[in-house]
Amino acid sequence: MYDFEDSRQGGESGPPLSKPMFALTALEVLRVAVEFPVSVGFDAVVPQRRLGSGHPVLVLPGFYASDSLTGRLRAHLRKLDYRVHGWGLGSNHGLTDEVVQGLPARLDAIHQRYGRPVSVVGWSFGGLLARWLGHVHSDQIDRVITLGSPWRPEGEITRTTALFERAARKYGLSPDARDIVDVLRQPMPVPCTAIYSKTDGIVNWRSCALDPAENHENIAVTSSHIGLVSNPLALAVVADRLAQDDSAGEPFEWGRCLRRSLFGPSPEHLP
Repeated sequence: MYDFEDSRQGGESGPPLSKPMFALTALEVLRVAVEFPVSVGFDAVVPQRRLGSGHPVLVLPGFYASDSLTGRLRAHLRKLDYRVHGWGLGSNHGLTDEVVQGLPARLDAIHQRYGRPVSVVGWSFGGLLARWLGHVHSDQIDRVITLGSPWRPEGEITRTTALFERAARKYGLSPDARDIVDVLRQPMPVPCTAIYSKTDGIVNWRSCALDPAENHENIAVTSSHIGLVSNPLALAVVADRLAQDDSAGEPFEWGRCLRRSLFGPSPEHLP
């Protein structure tokens, strides 16, 4: 993310976390080349499972990504009967004025359309934007799910930090950028799930994990960073957490997650 260096000094943050091993970074493209077709094949052979019941979901892409790169995740959720929406803002160039102004408007439009709280799923930097929305528009959001999103200040330096700095010079940076980063690093006021991979080749997974709190949970999957929006395990976890029953205090369980992925909701969860 942006190297707001003074935000990593003092306070409650720990020492800076190291970048992932270069070997993991080098293997990112090769790994996602396997993860994507496996996910497509899984959806092709498994019957449609109606988990979503028309619930609205907003999916936010990672840095320098657009809706095209979250297409596999959105297609998977649509097959599960979620009403899934991309962010519609083109490529994600960071905290530009266009993003800072356009993203809340996009959320508001979806919320108005369905008249109910929206689930927000954010990949990488998109997950940081999802956290920000969860703070400033908590009345319009029922939950936030992040995928490989390094929100901790000690994990600010990643394999893409130099790209953030170049993007800020090329596309501009909102004057509210620093305040937004400070806000999104606060404890979440809505239910939040952090999904991450300990073999991530772009960010240190420890920077993505949430602190223990009610309605907050951490789930590790085996995935590349880029593949978190196409990896079949990551997609199964996203769908499971969107379908969870908060009123029942339903913690994550791999067994139930995989049963939902294969067979759909159990009878007691059907409307």
